[in-house]
Amino acid sequence: MKAIRLFLFLFMGFTLCLVSGAQEKKEKAKKEKNEKVTFTVDMYCENCKAKIEKNISWEKGVKDLTVNLEKKTVTIVYNPQKTTEKKLKKAIEKLGYTCEREDSALNITPQR
Repeated sequence: MKAIRLFLFLFMGFTLCLVSGAQEKKEKAKKEKNEKVTFTVDMYCENCKAKIEKNISWEKGVKDLTVNLEKKTVTIVYNPQKTTEKKLKKAIEKLGYTCEREDSALNITPQR
C-alpha cells in the first residue's frame, strides 16, 4: 500500500512539473516578439533557392524562412534579441547574392 501511495505521489509530482514547464515555455514565447523582413534577392535557379534555405535557416535567431524563386524574395521571421536585419542581409550577401529590403527595392515614397 505504501508503495502505491509513493508511486502516485511521484507520478503527480512529475506531471505537475511537466505542466508548469510547458506553461513557462508558452509565456517565454509570448514575451519574444519576432520581426519579419523580406529581401529581394538576385537568384535564378533551384540551386540558388536551396543554398539560401540551407544556410540562412541556420542563422542565429531565425524562426522561419520562406524563399520564393518566382518573385525572387526571401522572407525571414527572426528574433530581434538574437540577430538584426543587417546581419541577415550580410549573411545572404556572404553567399554571393545581392539583396535589398523589399520595400526599399520598390521605391515606396510616403504620400502627403
